[in-house]
Amino acid sequence: MTEPAITASGLRKAYKDKTVLDGIDLNVAAGTVFSLLGPNGAGKTTTVNVLTTLITADGGAVRVAGHDVATNPNAVRAAIGVTGQFAAVDELLTGRENLQLMVDLNRKAGKRSVEELLERFDLVDAARKPASTYSGGMRRKLDLAMTLVGKPRIIFLDEPTTGLDPRSRRTMWTIIRDLVSDGVTIFLTTQYLEEADQLADRIAVLDQGRLVAQGTPDELKRRIPGTHVRLRFATAADLDSAARIIAGSTRDDEALTLRVPSDGGTKSLRGLLDRLDEHSLDADGFAVHTPDLDDVFLALTGHTTEVLAK
Repeated sequence: MTEPAITASGLRKAYKDKTVLDGIDLNVAAGTVFSLLGPNGAGKTTTVNVLTTLITADGGAVRVAGHDVATNPNAVRAAIGVTGQFAAVDELLTGRENLQLMVDLNRKAGKRSVEELLERFDLVDAARKPASTYSGGMRRKLDLAMTLVGKPRIIFLDEPTTGLDPRSRRTMWTIIRDLVSDGVTIFLTTQYLEEADQLADRIAVLDQGRLVAQGTPDELKRRIPGTHVRLRFATAADLDSAARIIAGSTRDDEALTLRVPSDGGTKSLRGLLDRLDEHSLDADGFAVHTPDLDDVFLALTGHTTEVLAK
């Protein structure tokens, strides 16, 4: 059985009288994307800082890449890479020079690392330009490329796409998926719930220093009630008739729609449409709505997600 990439048991951290992490348990499988979600101040960054040896926990046991964080931090550092919210590139150097600097500082880097990484991250054309001229997306790609110079087995991405435009964000998603295909483990923190839904194999929700839920995206969604079918009608008369025959439905007269509780399955949907047909009613359209991670986040933490650039 493959050893987990990251394990934490009873992880605790406090600053004076404020408890930031209150007994966190984590188990991250190797070669997967694990996403840690939570509102601002929940303890996400503190968790990452402990796992990456930047700060020391007050209690609990943590192993990263098979090494104890407290007793063997150097071995942990040799196995991981960290990319934060803000690209840690030298703006006075070109893209190629930034990468070459990392190669020169890292004994594990091969001679072809710079050219390979420039090509992999689509930075060849910009390689000779100062990093100060790069867009936000290009800087993030360069920062991640610099992280890969040391061939880390585990990469911590702390809100890696904050502030990026949708195209740059999706480019970063593709890069992350490619890394996982190569066997790299990704520990991702993000406030974009769509990002976690798209990328994560497992998600943990952190709130006020405690884990309130863990599971796959689908498992978390199934915990939240609210799946329904939304029927849209052409006329108010059709809406009236449908509302009378479908018990438990909720109508929206302005939109001419009817919301019908459902499990979202094909059998129940077929039964609903057959019931309309029995009364010679036709819906102009219908849609099945299932709870998304926004619903999960709100239900578990009591917070709405922070509105960021779409």
